[in-house]
Amino acid sequence: MPWFGVDIGGTLAKLVYFEPDDVEPTDDDPDLEPDALAKIQHYLKSYTAYGSTGVRDVHLQINNVTILGHHGSLHFIRFPTTSMNLFLDMVKEKNLSSLADTVHATGGGAYKFEKDFNEIVQLQLCKHDELNCVIRGIHYIDRILPNECYFYRSPTKDSEMTEKVPFDFRNPYPYLVVNVGSGVSILAVYSHNNFKRVGGTSLGGGTFLGLCCLLTGCETFEEAIEMAAKGDNTNIDKHVRDIYGGDYARFGLPGSIVASSFGFMTVKEKRDQASKADLAKATLVTITNNIGSIARSTALNEKIQRVVFVGNFLRVNPIAMKLLAYAMHYWSNGELQALFLQHEGYFGAVGAFLELVGYKDDHQNHTDTTLCNGTL
Repeated sequence: MPWFGVDIGGTLAKLVYFEPDDVEPTDDDPDLEPDALAKIQHYLKSYTAYGSTGVRDVHLQINNVTILGHHGSLHFIRFPTTSMNLFLDMVKEKNLSSLADTVHATGGGAYKFEKDFNEIVQLQLCKHDELNCVIRGIHYIDRILPNECYFYRSPTKDSEMTEKVPFDFRNPYPYLVVNVGSGVSILAVYSHNNFKRVGGTSLGGGTFLGLCCLLTGCETFEEAIEMAAKGDNTNIDKHVRDIYGGDYARFGLPGSIVASSFGFMTVKEKRDQASKADLAKATLVTITNNIGSIARSTALNEKIQRVVFVGNFLRVNPIAMKLLAYAMHYWSNGELQALFLQHEGYFGAVGAFLELVGYKDDHQNHTDTTLCNGTL
């Protein structure tokens, strides 16, 4: 049978697929139909794009993975949730239901699209808790990739952050997970199976993209990020220096800190001069600053120093990562550390995949690689 898990989010659907190198059809494996399986594997491996919206993130592929005795590779695929009908058409065309009758899924879409999976492609969805899958996915991927977690050394607001430093995540507890998808959920994690949701906000990646579509006419997240990279939010936002003429020294507020997001847009002359790129940059800064502020407050309330940012909002988004790293470091006087993970928004899908294969070894020692290992 094909081994994959799916996370159907409000904006993106993410699929993790394990391709074993050592599986051959045998009489002892009645569920395996080699022609259909070969057809699916060929389709997934032969392309990095599927239709106009599906993408296989080749740079995230993990090779030399051992899972429950089988060797192979993990592939990572994403597509907009709005294209779910196209995905189901592909599943139907490739006759996936001849190989399996159940798909292990997480995310809100596992409930929203359950009827469609059943009626269109005759597949049942085995639904799993979204946040539980995210935590399991983080621990599993970090276990098989020792360099999965990283931070930026001595982040500053105005210079390029070029040095990504690996972080040893073998004993991270306690830590916060700030999961930035369409919205934001914040989890306090105390062990591999002890965590709770401690906060969140409705202003997340979906908000950024939605506002950018309204303000600039862009159509995709990539287009919005590319536009923001060319913009200057100082033409849109009022900073402390615009109000005080410089720093607000008494409370340690530098003049470069945003005091009022979109504050200049109350002035017609400023509105007339605003470019689409400037609006995109200001939107990105506004959403990111809000996420950083909530994450910092939550970390202080929970007395936790490590803050791990994950989610597809961070994909191709170095501006946001730079702002988050700087804000965590600056406003905590270096006590809080912003951590990032290479596989960003795929952890929920990884967790669903682990449920499929019955993986129960989250608690095993990090140095034990008899069950799983891998290279990026």
